Amino acid sequence: MKANSFNGRNGHKTPVLEKELITDSETLEAVTAETSVTAEAPEIEKEVPPKRKRPTGLILAALGVGAIAAGSFGYNYWQYASTHQETDNATVAGNIHQVSSRIPGTVSEVLVNDNQLVQPGQLLVKLDPRDYQSKVQQAAAALENARGQAQAAQANIALSSQTTTGKTSQAQGDVSSAVAAISTAQAAVKEAQAGIPAAQAEVRLAEAGIPAAQAQVAQANANLENAQADYNRYNQLYQSGAIARQQLDTARAAYNVATAQKNAAIQGVEQAQAKLASARVGVAKAQSQLAQAQENVTNAQAKLAASKGGLQQATAGGQDTTVKRSQYEAAKAAIAQSEASLKDAQLQLSYANVTAPSAGRVGRKNVEVGNRVQSGTPLMAIVDNEYWVIANFKETQLEKMRPGEPVEIKLDAFPNHAFIGRVDSISPASGAQFALLPPDNATGNFTKVVQRIPVKVVFDQKSIQGYESRITPGMSAEIAVEVK
Repeated sequence: MKANSFNGRNGHKTPVLEKELITDSETLEAVTAETSVTAEAPEIEKEVPPKRKRPTGLILAALGVGAIAAGSFGYNYWQYASTHQETDNATVAGNIHQVSSRIPGTVSEVLVNDNQLVQPGQLLVKLDPRDYQSKVQQAAAALENARGQAQAAQANIALSSQTTTGKTSQAQGDVSSAVAAISTAQAAVKEAQAGIPAAQAEVRLAEAGIPAAQAQVAQANANLENAQADYNRYNQLYQSGAIARQQLDTARAAYNVATAQKNAAIQGVEQAQAKLASARVGVAKAQSQLAQAQENVTNAQAKLAASKGGLQQATAGGQDTTVKRSQYEAAKAAIAQSEASLKDAQLQLSYANVTAPSAGRVGRKNVEVGNRVQSGTPLMAIVDNEYWVIANFKETQLEKMRPGEPVEIKLDAFPNHAFIGRVDSISPASGAQFALLPPDNATGNFTKVVQRIPVKVVFDQKSIQGYESRITPGMSAEIAVEVK
């Protein structure tokens, strides 16, 4: 049974829960009295505050606003996603001009530094030009030589026709002279043949004198040895005081006489040998004269034949004029070849000055003064100010994409600035097809993979004003294409 109790100190009712059973009348009366007392105090009950109601209306209103906002966001996102294609697989690309030497040479000057801005045709590197200057001079000299030969050939055309008559007369005279020379040469042959036996007799006489001269040398050697032995013995005796100085001088004189006799004998042998050599030279000379005379006969006969040929050639002067004209044409061709060689040498000399192929900034400079470079050696790179973006879209994103559609570009380097561009073109093949080892799906283990197709996006020039020198190839980008 529940009952309310009144707390007299604070003037509030306090509910009291009682579960005990009332068994006697006194207790029942007490409870009835307490209840009557409670009913007689209505003012105290008015002071009890009512229970608070939950703000259900506010919650429902908040939920409604949230649903409206979520629906609006979802609608806007759906509308944006249905008209835009996005990708973050994009990078900035640009023209990187590799600067290299066209000729081998030694670097004499480097006129630029890394990251320096250059203009088209600006001098970047100078090579030592002296070798190529020498080649230009050689080519110029060869050209002058060819021109001189052409002038001479042109003059020979007129000269050939004028000298035909003179050559005919000269050829006839040469024939007569050759006949006379043959007779003279034959007489010289006979004379040379007669002089050979006399020269051979002198050789035999000289050979006979050599043994006698050699015997005298042997005798002189024996006398010299004897005189030397006496001199040595007398010298020892003189040193010991056994003989007088006069005897030693006599022995020395005898030794000197023996030495002179030996030298005289050796000279006799040499003279005999020289006489033999001279005699042999006389034989050789006589034989040479005979050979020369025979050769003169042959030459005279050949000259006669040549004179007869010259006579025939002189009578055919018209053909010689044709030959001279052919020579003149060949000389003109040599002039053209020399001019081409000179131009090539001048061109090679001009390559000693390495210039910028376009405007841009210098990058990756790896050349210094004194370096020896070969043809094609990379010296530096020039990055120009023409940039674009290569965006690799999935093939499923290209259904509505067309060239010319507007593009929003965000670069990771400038996250707070949005650039504007347009779709320039779509690659004719996927990136995998341009790989070094493109995939072959005919191997039997094909797995379908969504391919990436490169799309070229160009910047709007107005949107990149102020950023031209800050945008560099290789930067990462995010692309959003507005498709129709």
